[in-house]
Amino acid sequence: MMEPREKYVNIFTDFGFKKLFGEKPSKPLLLDFLNELLIEQEGPIKNITYLNTEHLGSSAIDRRAIFDIYCENERGEKFIVELQKAKQTYFKDRTLFYATFPIQEQAKQNDWDFKLKAVYTVAILDFVFEEDKADIHKYRYDVKLTDIETCKVFYDKLTFIYLELPKFNKKIDELSTNFEKWLFVLKNLHKLDKIPAQLKEERFEKLFSIAEVARFTREELKSYEDSKKFYRDIKNSMDTAFEEGKVEGKEEGKEEGLKQGEIKGLKKGRIEGMKEGRIEGKKAMIIEIIRKGVSNHMSVETLTQLTGLTEKEVLNIISTI
Repeated sequence: MMEPREKYVNIFTDFGFKKLFGEKPSKPLLLDFLNELLIEQEGPIKNITYLNTEHLGSSAIDRRAIFDIYCENERGEKFIVELQKAKQTYFKDRTLFYATFPIQEQAKQNDWDFKLKAVYTVAILDFVFEEDKADIHKYRYDVKLTDIETCKVFYDKLTFIYLELPKFNKKIDELSTNFEKWLFVLKNLHKLDKIPAQLKEERFEKLFSIAEVARFTREELKSYEDSKKFYRDIKNSMDTAFEEGKVEGKEEGKEEGLKQGEIKGLKKGRIEGMKEGRIEGKKAMIIEIIRKGVSNHMSVETLTQLTGLTEKEVLNIISTI
């Protein structure tokens, strides 16, 4: 039997994210989202212009950066908007690396005085940072360069905003701001079968219209189905590898502990075994993601972004598949 098709696009797919934020008809949606996200620190953004999403470093050995969405406002300030589906070991490092490209682009020759325009990196996450998972009520992180002693902003032109959508659990009747409405839509759009009464306003009616799968062309529908399959495969690979890692770790821990024949040894064996199991599970997850990516014709650059590995490491794994 065929899987029932959702009425609205899943924004966690590459196709869905670009459809709602990265195409010319959806520019007003991206503008509205950025204004709701940044209005307090940025002020109103009147217009945005899409920029080339592919960037190369200054030398041949620099890694390529491919942004999901890259744009600038009327003041020349740059905005990177990224969707991250899978947990990545060095994701914070990656966002910092990405922010260096808009900074380098501003370099001028001759008498340039190093005055920079602001750069904003917005990361919409379909996972929770491991180190902050216990803080279940904090789903937004606004990061700037600050002085450790005073906690005051030392430099305000470099901003990172992380949105952990799994932590946002407000129901439709609990939404009190337009920003919360945006988060609700981003997280739940593909689960809805109609526009909730609380969202019947111009901005969201336009969004639901663009997101309606029945309006897609045949080519768009095929691209979406391919993108959705890859997203689902990644999620399944991650879940499977995590569960296998837990089981393997427990079994290895029990065996090692029993061999030692002491309570202390048993406890230590379980801990060490669980650690080893998690590591093996993570390795299996990465290999499976790369295998699925290759079968879906994903580029090496995209696979490096998904896994956090270098291009050489990804190529080495591909050669063994």
